[in-house]
Amino acid sequence: MCHVTTRRKFIHSTKAMGLGLCSSPLWAGINHALADTHATQNNPTKNKEMKTGLVSDQRYLKHAQGGTHPESPARLRAIHKQLKISGMDKQLITIPTNAAKLDPLTYIKMIHSEKHIAAAGKQAHDDSICRLAVSGALSAVDAVCTGKVTNAFAAIRPPGHHAANNGEFGFCFYNNVAIAARYAQKKHGLKKILIVDWDYHHGDGTEWAFYDDPSVLFFSTHALYAFPRSGSAEKTGMGKGKGYNINVPLPRGADDKLAVKAFTDQLIPAAEMFKPDLVLISAGFDSRHDDLLGDFNFTDKGFAKLTKLVMGIAKKHSGSRIVSLLEGGYNVKGLSLAVDAHIRELCNA
Repeated sequence: MCHVTTRRKFIHSTKAMGLGLCSSPLWAGINHALADTHATQNNPTKNKEMKTGLVSDQRYLKHAQGGTHPESPARLRAIHKQLKISGMDKQLITIPTNAAKLDPLTYIKMIHSEKHIAAAGKQAHDDSICRLAVSGALSAVDAVCTGKVTNAFAAIRPPGHHAANNGEFGFCFYNNVAIAARYAQKKHGLKKILIVDWDYHHGDGTEWAFYDDPSVLFFSTHALYAFPRSGSAEKTGMGKGKGYNINVPLPRGADDKLAVKAFTDQLIPAAEMFKPDLVLISAGFDSRHDDLLGDFNFTDKGFAKLTKLVMGIAKKHSGSRIVSLLEGGYNVKGLSLAVDAHIRELCNA
């Protein structure tokens, strides 16, 4: 596992990196988008047609890591701006983060130790926002598992799939997707959870969380040579979890064709045997071409294809239930287009 300093040195050496971090599209635009969504949601005729939920919260913008850090509030601003431009915002049901009704700490403790929680709390600019990201993930699970929506995308930050029990790692404080999986099992009684991770970087924290657990199938495509330098194909799980951890490292410049092949040849057969009750996606879009922290060449159409393949699994085995959680993606324009394509496909459920 690589040290955090490697990634941080890269960040500080890249300066502005075209992120547009100093630009500030008004959150008012997002509020208008969400207001439109609320209006549509209250229309019973249109409501029957709407199956995809969106978790978002203005407070996620408050999580800041300073300077030109690529995991910036600009990421969410760009996503919401693009959803409004494309009109996708009007096709989504808003899912409140519901933080007042959920105690995220209870569920955080299902994955993380007290020591980790204390360390992450000190490292975060505002730990309440990190916990709010967990609440957003759990709210999406609730909405899907209670049938309010068929599937959902959670535009939350900070991301989570690197978080294990060593404090903040790779921009991640709490492992949102791992906590969501445990929550679905404990709160909703689901037995088998499939986690699909297409982020450029290996979800080492998620692998750690379920490495000996046969109730969670973890599938990841990623760059083995990049941070955190984990995720070899030989790492397949241990004990009862042997065979339930599937790593598919891809080479430099990996494109849509290679990604689709990995999903078709390895994910689909594994899911067919596993038969998940719920599918979670660690939706990292730094595997897109032109990302600032990756060198893959996935396209927006490619992400749509991967989404469609995962939807096929969910339709066959889990009543089409999918919860997709935002992970990486640091070229903010590219991120927004990829998320738009991903959500557009989810809406075709």
